[in-house]
Amino acid sequence: MIYKIRLILDTKEDVVRDIAIDFNDSLEDLHNTITNAFGFDGTEMAAFYLTDGDWNQGEEIPLFDMNETEANISMQGFILRDILTEDKGKLLYVYDFFSMWTFYVELISIEEKTPQVELPSILLSVGLVPSEAPDKEFISEDSSNGDDDDDFDAMENFDDFDFDNFDELMN
Repeated sequence: MIYKIRLILDTKEDVVRDIAIDFNDSLEDLHNTITNAFGFDGTEMAAFYLTDGDWNQGEEIPLFDMNETEANISMQGFILRDILTEDKGKLLYVYDFFSMWTFYVELISIEEKTPQVELPSILLSVGLVPSEAPDKEFISEDSSNGDDDDDFDAMENFDDFDFDNFDELMN
């Protein structure tokens, strides 16, 4: 089977690539395809993030396992057919954590494999990749009173917090 995947770079201008890739390939193969399709050298760290239908970021799947546990979670250990399904066909992808190139990855169709198509391949290329990643702006929600400092001033000392009743308050 062939996965047709749309890759959208998070920029003001439209920068889109549609690719075809074998559904038995790993997320590492998809990573390599993305870096090639957008002209990156592939030497920076990267990660995929599971998402819901509204693109809310979930569990991270890094290029390399950086944890000291035996879980060994890395892109190489995840096969596309197990991660991207018709029901869950979206991922976020971040390349180069200093520049934060961010991509929306969406499964657009699943088709029969044909011998004429060499995989992976770029099916559609729209827009040019900017020379620098766009700045990411992280904005917190406004507090109801408009003065965030008041929340911190209300508790003069961390020791004043009643941890003994914390469990009761949470239940």
